Amino acid sequence: MASASDITAEEIARAAKAAFEESQLLPTAVRTDALAKIKQQLEANKAEILAANKQDMEVAQVEVDAGRISNAMMKRLDLGKGDKWDSMLQGVQDVADLPDPTGVISYASQLDDDLELYRVSCPIGVLLVIFEARPEVVVNIAALAIKSGNAAILKGGKESTHTTNLLAKAISQGLAQTSLPSTYVQTIQTRAEVSALLDLDRYIDLVIPRGSNSLVRAIQNSTRIPVMGHADGLCHVYLDESADCQKAIRVVVDSKTDYPSACNSAETLIMHTSLLNTVWPQVAEALLAANVHLLCDSHTLSALTSLPKVPEKFSNYVQSSTESSYCTEHLDLTMSVIALPSLHSAIQFINSHSSHHTDSIVTECERAASAFCRGVDSAGTFVNASTRFADGFRYGFGTEVGISTGRIHARGPVGLEGLVIYKYTLKSKSENGHIVGEFGVGEGKKSFKHAAIATNSVVPF
Repeated sequence: MASASDITAEEIARAAKAAFEESQLLPTAVRTDALAKIKQQLEANKAEILAANKQDMEVAQVEVDAGRISNAMMKRLDLGKGDKWDSMLQGVQDVADLPDPTGVISYASQLDDDLELYRVSCPIGVLLVIFEARPEVVVNIAALAIKSGNAAILKGGKESTHTTNLLAKAISQGLAQTSLPSTYVQTIQTRAEVSALLDLDRYIDLVIPRGSNSLVRAIQNSTRIPVMGHADGLCHVYLDESADCQKAIRVVVDSKTDYPSACNSAETLIMHTSLLNTVWPQVAEALLAANVHLLCDSHTLSALTSLPKVPEKFSNYVQSSTESSYCTEHLDLTMSVIALPSLHSAIQFINSHSSHHTDSIVTECERAASAFCRGVDSAGTFVNASTRFADGFRYGFGTEVGISTGRIHARGPVGLEGLVIYKYTLKSKSENGHIVGEFGVGEGKKSFKHAAIATNSVVPF
């Protein structure tokens, strides 16, 4: 991995494009071998990397205490939390084990005798990935870019500088043991470099921002290059009138508390009004027991105050919601709550307040589940499952470059398939080749056959 500290942004971008073009002539095995080498280097440098991460965490705590960064951002920084380190390494291995996403035929047609057309998957080109806090993103993106045949330029947040520098060093050590160009994956350090690169649509093919709402929107408004990602993670759980109480508790509590600062954490709980005096009090008790602060509309608040015994923690953890509560990505143990009279009104509410990331319904009715999944306009629509499942690793993609809520070729968790596009390849096997002038209407003109070709998904040349 090349460091970009001593060269200009245009030189970085030009080098990335050249590296991409050179890499296209290398066999797939080289890319897979590179991932194995990178994983080995990460394992060998674990202690040093985690020590650097601890240093970043200590600096971040000072910033949190001073009010300059949020506690949610600091939590995303922690590479040693739970199984995050092991998951990062497993992600590299999982990506390596996945089939090559390039060279796959999705359409094949015989246009004429000995004239064959193929639609073949290929890499996008050069990726510019800009992210905040989560240092493991360096490894995730590098693994996916390498496996999918894309070159990458990576910019991490200043809050994870020590960690990302060492992760980048390990990736560089792994790449050095392969025939991939040294500039295949590069890192940059400054915002000025980012600003300059965003103007270089001649060399950079796709920008992927991962981070805060303000970061993503700033990127989207600052470049002509296509941008893939999402600005918010306003996810909902809807409890349908047929919802099973225990199932509702499990799904809602996990969606909110498993990792509150993640973009796939549920921010709003919607329930059918018929559940106000049955399922809702028990769900509320479970959320309060998990230290979740509840911002309730008048209906859900009244249902709790009307109980024979007001829930423990009520006075400190429950308050009235405002209109803005349902447009806020809390990213902590806070959840907005509202009751609505029908599935249709819940779908309308979600579509008007959601960021189109991931939304879930808890129901025992197949018809309601089907209507929810068809009616909710989000990248992920779940039935009786936590919104936290919206993740490339959990989907079996190995890892992900991020979540896309747009309407481009990739939507939801973006793994290898989201990092390839396609090209059309036409081959004439005729002794004299083929020309368009031979086709048309009238005497002596040929008609196109447009006959499907059976294929084993391998380009036959």
